[in-house]
Amino acid sequence: MSDAQKPLNEDGLSPDPVAGTPDALESEHSDASSQAVSEAPATPAPLPDPVAAAPIADNRRRVWSDDGDIPFDDGDRRLGDGGEAAPGDKDGGNELLEIIKTVVFALLIALVLRTLLFQPFTIPSASMEPNLYEGDYIVVSKWSYGYSKFSSGLPVNLPLGDNRLFGGVPKRGDIVVFKLPRDDRTDYIKRVVGLPGDRIQVINNRLHLNGQPVDNREISREVVRDVFGPRDTVQLRETLPGGRSYIIQDFGPGNELDDTTIYEVPLGYYFMMGDNRDNSIDSRVDQTSGVGLVPDENLVGRAQIILFSWTPGASLWNPVSWFANLRPSRFFKPLN
Repeated sequence: MSDAQKPLNEDGLSPDPVAGTPDALESEHSDASSQAVSEAPATPAPLPDPVAAAPIADNRRRVWSDDGDIPFDDGDRRLGDGGEAAPGDKDGGNELLEIIKTVVFALLIALVLRTLLFQPFTIPSASMEPNLYEGDYIVVSKWSYGYSKFSSGLPVNLPLGDNRLFGGVPKRGDIVVFKLPRDDRTDYIKRVVGLPGDRIQVINNRLHLNGQPVDNREISREVVRDVFGPRDTVQLRETLPGGRSYIIQDFGPGNELDDTTIYEVPLGYYFMMGDNRDNSIDSRVDQTSGVGLVPDENLVGRAQIILFSWTPGASLWNPVSWFANLRPSRFFKPLN
């Protein structure tokens, strides 16, 4: 029997007889006695006193196992040898499987959050200044108005037809993300100023609602630079019936959309306007070239908060520009 196959006693030592043990001494004594008989039949020599078996030093390193025993590390021989793969052979495959599972779960969580709860958007234009600036990164709540076929936030629409699930009604003054009615794909963001049944008109660059002028009061004047160069602007606080107020921006009288006809909002539609009144294509412009009236089913969600903000010029592929173009004063700013 080889050393590797010899059974271990409870101390981990081999029980085979070795030199110095009583069994070995008895064997040696027998040989010596035979020789003494052949030479002379003398009185047998007294046997030496039995010597206690000395423990054999074993310098092999003990390896703790999950089973509570202490097998030995036999050098190149790995635990688990004997026709089965050692546990270490599966570590690489297990790690890869865990990584894949983690990625899949993370994608599923992100999909649920994006479809049912929140969706982020980046503001691409100045049509909502001075409340939203180009480069603002906002979060839109999906549950505010329920869910329609356009609420998924994915290239595939939800199978809800023209209905809304858990439908809610926007309020005047809400900042809303919606799908552009003429293509049902492009995301727009404007403020709701007209509900079903309302009559909307702009007279001398002032909003009129159901035949009454909406209160607005000048709060400041400043120069704003846009695609047309520096221009003088007036900022006013507009207050809707019911007390909802917000700041709007106007370039003064005489602009194209400062005077309009009366728009009657039918059931299931909403009238949208940008806060930058002279720099916004909205419901004042016919659907063929603008926004027109927005159907209820096209509502995506309500804008809730500005999460982060960068000035124009920040590039995804240039990390240095992320920090150089930050606007920290606009971080985590709730939207009114």
